Amino acid sequence: MNHRSLTGQSFDFIVVGAGSAGCVLAELLSADGRHSVAVIEAGGSDRRLFVQMPLGYGKTYYDQSIGWNYHAEPDPGLGGRRDYWPRGRLLGGSGSINAMVWVRGHPGDYDDWAAAGNPGWGYADVLPAFKALEDNQAGGDAWRGTGGPVHVTDVSARLHPLAQRFIEAGRQAGFALNRDFNGASQDGVGAYQINTRHGWRCSAARAFLRPALRRANVALFTQAHAVRVVLDGRSATGVEIVRDGQRQILHARREVIVAAGAVASPALLHRSGIGPAAHLAAIGVAVALDSPAIGHHLQDHLGINYTFRARSPTLNQTLRPWWGKLVAGAQFLLTGRGPLSLSLNQGGGFVRTGPQATRPNVQLYLQAISTLGGPAGTRALLRPDPFPGFCIGLSSCRPQSRGSILARSADAFAPPLIFPNAFGTARDVADMLAGVKLIRRLAAQPALADEIVAELAPGPGVASDAALTADFRARAGSVYHPCGTVRMGPAIGDSGVDARLRVHGIERLRVIDASVFPAVVSGNTNAPTMMVALRGAAMALADAR
Repeated sequence: MNHRSLTGQSFDFIVVGAGSAGCVLAELLSADGRHSVAVIEAGGSDRRLFVQMPLGYGKTYYDQSIGWNYHAEPDPGLGGRRDYWPRGRLLGGSGSINAMVWVRGHPGDYDDWAAAGNPGWGYADVLPAFKALEDNQAGGDAWRGTGGPVHVTDVSARLHPLAQRFIEAGRQAGFALNRDFNGASQDGVGAYQINTRHGWRCSAARAFLRPALRRANVALFTQAHAVRVVLDGRSATGVEIVRDGQRQILHARREVIVAAGAVASPALLHRSGIGPAAHLAAIGVAVALDSPAIGHHLQDHLGINYTFRARSPTLNQTLRPWWGKLVAGAQFLLTGRGPLSLSLNQGGGFVRTGPQATRPNVQLYLQAISTLGGPAGTRALLRPDPFPGFCIGLSSCRPQSRGSILARSADAFAPPLIFPNAFGTARDVADMLAGVKLIRRLAAQPALADEIVAELAPGPGVASDAALTADFRARAGSVYHPCGTVRMGPAIGDSGVDARLRVHGIERLRVIDASVFPAVVSGNTNAPTMMVALRGAAMALADAR
């Protein structure tokens, strides 16, 4: 499906991927009408009820019609398990199937980016871009923006009672109440903001791509699989795609911009002959440029849930019976309110597990629902357990472990090789161990202890450090924040792009997505990805002028 056709197959800019970054790029590169923009997306439309309904992402999690449904390679850090890695294959990309938590990360994360040799990426540099993205429901101030394309909803007045109890338990445990994790400070516990508008998901496809597609200078190619970036020597000239079984080349007059995400972008570059020479030779790809870092330096957040049986009703009782689904569905469709209009993660926080942490090292989540009895291969948010249950989850903020994502072969349709290297350092193990102990400390606070009948998973019998560690190696997994696989940096030896997101050693080629993060941010990655795209679009336009 081509939402808009342009005469000929030559464009000023070609953007590979219509995910959170690609949608932002489509809007900003085309806004002044001076440049033609082609957007290539392997998937199709995002106009589906369970995509646009916030809690519907439980239904999209394993849906092969809109997702890549990857599995990582067997990981020693996870007891040899192959972790599941869902990635979106539709307009909006993974931002159309995520949990919508709108978090920027810690200011120090971006100062670290700049300190690693990336001028212009400190927090003072990126803050204006974050503000420009937002239409913050709670209003604007020195840290927050209004009037931007992405509506950010404050759900603090609509929290489930268990989320309110969780926040109070955090205060009882000594953590500050934080009303805005994107404001003056990230530390503390509180309610998560989400990117929704009038109760519906406000993805990058809705906020950026829809307006762009109204312009005559934008072409969208859906169901179009990118095979490789076409090179003339060491200059990008276009993109080869497969669409309706036919191969064709789209030509770029100015730049090719790869925005396929931290999983697909390095694999596409490898198939194009850009990457570690030894690996390219091993998969039968002619080497155009030996770029050793591309595909390596993978970072991700690892998470785990502890599940509890509650005394009072949870969302289990609301959403398990057919009549409960009917009432919740009617409420959502008629008013844009109710549990289906909210994220799974309502309460949470960013906390330090000990005095050695100079900034938050653990992110917390409260989910007023449990799915222990769900069938394998499902995320049964709309078929929760028959008893009152809830979860307290956590993920590490800044893991030290580094993995790799590599093209499996020269075949564009072969899934990439994903090597997460979970818990690959002693500090990552120590952070997770401190985190799961913190979960139990929170559960023991009066605000939550009065509500808990029993800890169901892993259960109180799992108590020693060794047992707790064995448990999180057996049950933890990705929380779907991969980044760093084409990381930004000053030298080709250990980075893929420079501080203007230009691929080292190749002209007219940029990568603009989460793969360029020099280090993972402390929190969810959707908002930072859009920020990178907003700033990357400005760089591409400035260079075009």
